[in-house]
Amino acid sequence: MTDVGSARAAQPRPQVAMLLYPGLTLLDLFAPHTALARTMDVHLVWKTMDPVVSDTGVAVLPTATLADCPAELDVLFVPGGLAQDEVAADEEVLAFLEDRGARAKYVTSVCGGSLILGAAGLLRGYRAATHWTGRDVLALFGAENVSERVVVDRNRITGGGVTAGLDFGLVVLAELLGEDVARFTQLIMEYDPRPPFTAGSPEGAGPELTAQARVFSGALNASMTAIAEDLATRGWGRARQTTPA
Repeated sequence: MTDVGSARAAQPRPQVAMLLYPGLTLLDLFAPHTALARTMDVHLVWKTMDPVVSDTGVAVLPTATLADCPAELDVLFVPGGLAQDEVAADEEVLAFLEDRGARAKYVTSVCGGSLILGAAGLLRGYRAATHWTGRDVLALFGAENVSERVVVDRNRITGGGVTAGLDFGLVVLAELLGEDVARFTQLIMEYDPRPPFTAGSPEGAGPELTAQARVFSGALNASMTAIAEDLATRGWGRARQTTPA
């Protein structure tokens, strides 16, 4: 096995930009952040340097603005959140994602972040994951939705809902720095999950709980559907979409 410390020291630290926005889901952001930040330079990016309040009221401090974010990135990352529809309709953010995504080594997301990438035209023609409640919406952005924890399709890496961010982060680590670094990080995090219930998927939760969850997410998915239809009408993400790498 490779000495992990020596392997990390021998390589330049990858550059990662993680998009912030008001109403993001904190664990979507910080699960992968926890996996990546020890070995990568992570930029938390938003329009201003003002605190960004998550959907549970916890504020996150940006480290760079959209304008100041490095142009050349190893990883462009987008989290989901209860306000993801507002961001998916924000042309300033979409233009930023288009620009950085065209050059980034990897274009990535967790949970509903893939719907934001889709709105920017960055998942058309790719297999991708999202939160299980948003899979039908993901297809409206030209992606092939896949019911997996983490999906790797060429240089797109997308994670499913919320807690999939830890799995996602380890997959990104393995892609960029090798499996030994990813395994070491998993051990340091003691990521050895044994959930107390089998309710983490529709199949395990059963029809009653699943129906309640669909009601909970219904308004957001309806809003995202309307955004997808509007963007398609205006051609956003089509003329700008590059051929998949």
